[in-house]
Amino acid sequence: MTALPQMCDLIQHFDTPTLSDIPAAVQAQMASLELQKRIRPGQTVAISAGSRGVANIALILREIAAFLKSLGAEPFLVPAMGSHGGGTAAGQVKLLASLGITEASVGVPIRATMDTVIVAKTSNGLPVHFDRYAAEADHVFVVNRVKPHTRFVGPVESGLHKMMLIGLGKHAGASVYHAGILTMSFPEIIAAVAERVLQVCRVCGGMAILENAEDETAVVEAVPPEQFGTREPELLAMANEWLPRLPFDDVDLLIVDRIGKNISGVGMDANVVGRKFNDHAATAQDRTRCRRIFVRGLTKETGGNGTGIGIAEFTTRRVVEQIDPVITRINCITGNHPEAAMIPITFETDQEAIEAALTTIGMIAPSQARIIQIADTLHLTRVRVSEAYFPAARDSRRMQLVGEPYAFPLQDGGWLRDVELP
Repeated sequence: MTALPQMCDLIQHFDTPTLSDIPAAVQAQMASLELQKRIRPGQTVAISAGSRGVANIALILREIAAFLKSLGAEPFLVPAMGSHGGGTAAGQVKLLASLGITEASVGVPIRATMDTVIVAKTSNGLPVHFDRYAAEADHVFVVNRVKPHTRFVGPVESGLHKMMLIGLGKHAGASVYHAGILTMSFPEIIAAVAERVLQVCRVCGGMAILENAEDETAVVEAVPPEQFGTREPELLAMANEWLPRLPFDDVDLLIVDRIGKNISGVGMDANVVGRKFNDHAATAQDRTRCRRIFVRGLTKETGGNGTGIGIAEFTTRRVVEQIDPVITRINCITGNHPEAAMIPITFETDQEAIEAALTTIGMIAPSQARIIQIADTLHLTRVRVSEAYFPAARDSRRMQLVGEPYAFPLQDGGWLRDVELP
């Protein structure tokens, strides 16, 4: 057996602004839009409901719907998640339910279809696809978390604009826009398509959601449609400041207990693991540098969607058997990121994968390797680090080692113990 390093639990201290009364905040923000000037009683309002694991999303959607009903409107939810859920209407409704979003929990109907309407063309000829039910509604209200995207950098990344394009564009729109990346930059596509959506699709407002480093709701802000282009970049800058980080930038082996679409669009946040611009190596634009990544499992909420497994170099057969190949390939092909579905080197146990990974990190003895184990890329307050990091951790004001070091936590059968969430 390879001599593995001692490990210790480590707590990180992040700046974590938290919204204490979410219903009151949503109601106040909705009131600030003065929607009674745009929406008449009896008119329908399509509310976008995405597939990301956004904290308190069912509660936020419920309060938005309740406010619209107070105006006499008839709101309903539309699944807005591109090709997720296997690219079927039923699959998307099931995915929403896994996030706690149901007709009962939100108090409005869900109208699900994969059909789109081409509502316009951009100045450079791209067809603008839009969910058929949303296109038929009198108004559209856009809801999404604003955060850094995992594949590109721009003034807007993942947020209200992306929901209008990829989410409400469904599988057809997502395919067109991701294909367009081969000849245009994604920021250019976002600007061109969003401009046309705002012109023709009767968007009456949006609710931007920001989370802190502990996956808690930090801000909800209602944004008038005419301010989407100016306000979202400012909110993205705030979200970047609150993004959770690994405790150290240089990592020989990152062990990830679970990946999934509810964690990130590519299963694990590439901003966190330092693979935003290259699936298997950090670039000069990445802050974090992980030499090797080992993935140990999928989240239940991802429903077999293994997107992102291809970013890792090592995994186990147990993980591969959890992957639904159809759902995964639909998502990755639609996103023009087929590499994200590629299966890493596969072993029977965690121990075998770890020992093999440590033979590929260069002239570093396994016992001296810089190893970090995390639950997932959303939950980084409590992690597990190897003894090579102990001196730096003891000298840091923003982190602390918890308890005494212990032997590498392999259990019977060669399986590693999960990182405990706070």
